Amino acid sequence: MISWIQRYFQHHFRLIFAGMLLIMAVPLIWVFNASSGIGGSDSHRMIDRAFFGYNLGLRDDQQRLVGDAQLSAQLQLGAMSGLDSERIQDYAFQRAATLHLADQWHIPAATPAEITAAIKTLRMFSGQDGQFDAKAYATFRDNLKTNSRGLNEAEIARIISADVRVEKVNKLLAGPGYVLPGDVKSQLSRADTSWTLATATTDYASYAPVIKPTVLELAKFFEENSFRYEVPARVVASYVDFPLLNYFASVAVTATEVHAHYDANPARFPKPVEVKPALDAKTPPPAIPKADPAADFAAVRGQVEGALKLERAQRLAVKTASDAALALYEGKVAPGPALDAFLTARKLVLKPLAPFTREAGPVELGSSAEIAAEAFKLGKDQGRLISEALSAPSGGVILVWKETQPARKSLLTEVREKVATDYTEGEKRKRFVELGKTIKGLVEARLKAGDNFEKATAAAATTAGVKLESKTLPAFTLRNRPQDVDYSILGPLERLERGQLADMIIAADKGTFVYAAEKKVPDLTEANPQFVSTRAQLASYTARLSGTAYVTELVAQELKKSEPKQQ
Repeated sequence: MISWIQRYFQHHFRLIFAGMLLIMAVPLIWVFNASSGIGGSDSHRMIDRAFFGYNLGLRDDQQRLVGDAQLSAQLQLGAMSGLDSERIQDYAFQRAATLHLADQWHIPAATPAEITAAIKTLRMFSGQDGQFDAKAYATFRDNLKTNSRGLNEAEIARIISADVRVEKVNKLLAGPGYVLPGDVKSQLSRADTSWTLATATTDYASYAPVIKPTVLELAKFFEENSFRYEVPARVVASYVDFPLLNYFASVAVTATEVHAHYDANPARFPKPVEVKPALDAKTPPPAIPKADPAADFAAVRGQVEGALKLERAQRLAVKTASDAALALYEGKVAPGPALDAFLTARKLVLKPLAPFTREAGPVELGSSAEIAAEAFKLGKDQGRLISEALSAPSGGVILVWKETQPARKSLLTEVREKVATDYTEGEKRKRFVELGKTIKGLVEARLKAGDNFEKATAAAATTAGVKLESKTLPAFTLRNRPQDVDYSILGPLERLERGQLADMIIAADKGTFVYAAEKKVPDLTEANPQFVSTRAQLASYTARLSGTAYVTELVAQELKKSEPKQQ
C-alpha cells in the first residue's frame, strides 16, 4: 500500500475525497441486472432484497438509492465525468451503509450552519481558483427553478445534510491515521528530489532489420501461437428480407408531424453552412444575424420529412416481418418445402448470408451485432430454426438457421501471410530490445571514458548504425514537473541515481534512454515544513483507506444476507 501511495499520492491528493468515491477494496455484486432477478422486467417475480432500509428488489428503491448517490457525487465532484454506472452503484452502496452507521451511532441531523459550511466546500460551486464562488451557487439555485428533474432546494439540502452525517462517520472510522517516518521520507524524497535529466531517443517505426523467416521458424511460431489464429464459431443462415423502401412510398406525414419531429431532434438537422467570400482587412465584419427558428426549419424541412418517413417505413417493415414470423410460428412451419411454399405464397424470397461470427455479424445486414446475437440463439439444440422479426439497417428480416460451425484451429496454409507478419513484428521487437541493451552499453562505456552524454550518445549511434536524438531537460521535481514532460521517462526515477543510465524505455513507437545528470535530494528531517504536511497527508489518506475498507466489508455482508439461493 505504501508503495502505491509513493507512486500516486502526490498527483492526486487535491482530489482525495473524489478518489475515495472510486476506491473499491472488494468487488461488489451488481444486483440491478436481469440475470440476478432484480430490476428486470416488471413481468418477472420480484425478489425482496433488504439493504439498509432499501429493498433492492423494488425499482423505486433502486432509483432512490442510486439517484441520491448520483446527486451527491455530482455536488462533490462538480461533474459526473469519469464515474460510470458501476462506480456510482458502489458509491451508493457505501453511502447507504455509512448512513446506516450514522443512525446506529445516533449522529444528529446536520444543522443549517453545517449545511452552509458544507456548501462552501462543494466542487460544484467552486470557481477557477478552487474557492467557493457565490455567483456559481446563485446560478445553480436559479437553474433549480426551471430544471426538468423535479429537483428543488429542499432536495439538495437533504442530500447535503446526509453527506454531512456521512463525513462525520468517515472521520470516526478513519481515526487519527498512522504512518511511519520512513514512509514520509520516501514520499518526500520522491516528490521533492530535483532532477536534471538528459534523454536520447531512437525511432522504432523506422527501425527495419532484415528478417527472413524460414518455413521451420514459421511452423514453430504458428504451433506456439495457434490460439491467435483460431477460427471462431460461425453461423450459416439465410434471411427473409422486408426492405423499408417497399413501404416508403405508402408513408404519409403531415406538416405538423414533420415540425414536431424537427423540434424533438434539432441537433440531427443542422442548418447548411453558408460559404461566404473572404473579407479583406478594410471590410468590416458583418453583423451576427438574429436567430430565426422558422428559417432554420425551412432550410432543412425536406431532410426532416425524409428522415421521418424513413423511420416510419422502417417500423412498417419490421411490423410486416413480425406478422410473418408469427404466422410461421403458429403454422409450425419448418425450413424446407413448407417454408418455400409459405414464402412463395407471399412473394417473399430466402436470401443466403455469408457465414458470420458472434463478434462480426452478417455483412449483408450491416454487420449488426444484435442480429449476430440472435442468430447464435438458433439451432436444433435450442429448438428454434427460425428467428423472430429483427430490425436491420435496410428494414426488417427473419433469419433461417442452417448450421452452426464450431470453432476450429486454422491450418498454417490458411493464415500463412498473417503468421509471417506477426512473426516478423515479434522478431523486430526482440531485436529492438537487444539494440537498446547494446546502445546502453556503448553509452555507459563512453560516459566512463569521460564523454558528456551528448558525445556519448553520438558515438554510440554511429557504432550501432542508428539515429539518436538527445536533449537535456531543465531541473524539475515531481511536485512541480513541467506540463509537457513525457510521462514515460518518469518511471525509472525511483531506481536511478546521479550519473546512471536507465534501460531503454519503449513507448509510443520510440525507444528512449534516460540519464540522471543531476539528482539533489531534499531535506528529509522534520525541520523541513514539507515533512510535517506530507506526514499529515499520508496519515489522512491511510486512515480513510481503513475506513473505506470497513464500510466495503459491511456492504458485502449486507448483500450476502439477501443473496438469492442457488437452485
